[in-house]
Amino acid sequence: MGSRLQIQGDESVLLRITHSNLKSFSTDVRFSLQLTVKAVKEKMWKKCGTSVNSMGLELYDDMGAKISELSDNSRPLGFYSPQDGYRLHVIDFDPSSVTSGGWLEDTSLVEKYKISEEAYDKLDGTFRRFKGKLAHQNPSAHETKIPDNYVEELCAKIKVGDRCQVEPGEKRGVVKFVGQAETLGPGFWIGVQYDEPLGKHDGMVKGTRFFDCPLLHGAMVRPDKVQVGDYPERDLFEEEEI
Repeated sequence: MGSRLQIQGDESVLLRITHSNLKSFSTDVRFSLQLTVKAVKEKMWKKCGTSVNSMGLELYDDMGAKISELSDNSRPLGFYSPQDGYRLHVIDFDPSSVTSGGWLEDTSLVEKYKISEEAYDKLDGTFRRFKGKLAHQNPSAHETKIPDNYVEELCAKIKVGDRCQVEPGEKRGVVKFVGQAETLGPGFWIGVQYDEPLGKHDGMVKGTRFFDCPLLHGAMVRPDKVQVGDYPERDLFEEEEI
């Protein structure tokens, strides 16, 4: 047992994360072996939405065999001897959790707000009103079209697999798509998988799949919002240390 507690200074491990309620949720996360189990749960709460108090963690090896339950919040992750390629399974024990019932994965379960065309036409400040006013003031303005190669030159130094930061918000992630997306509009787009659940989808937008990523981690943005370079995934707990 003593050898399991021997954790070297900055050692870390890359684990595959799965979730009991989110069947499509799967992502790789690197953890410091110095992190306590509670700190690991805090980090996973920010990624999948399961609260710390309602979360259980199970460790599986690369063959799918269960190694242990991470039941002691005060122990360091290294105590359980995880290795690169092992799977950390998140269990949500809260029946009323935001992750239960499929709400985060099946948008058809969400009741849609609908408004009649007649009621919409009576509203002030809508895009339809703005567009009509603009066309009245400058009849040729609404005829201007965005070219098919719009912002193509900005994509020259962006490639799939690049680490990146997206503005506004300094959101970090990895580039998953570079190219045209007719369903979104003319010109070129960048698909990004955020490190945290700061996106709007899982890589599918308006019925077209541009890439695959965990739910709420995906975004499609214009290349002028993307900077590529040395943008490693932030460790929120290390940043808080002084």
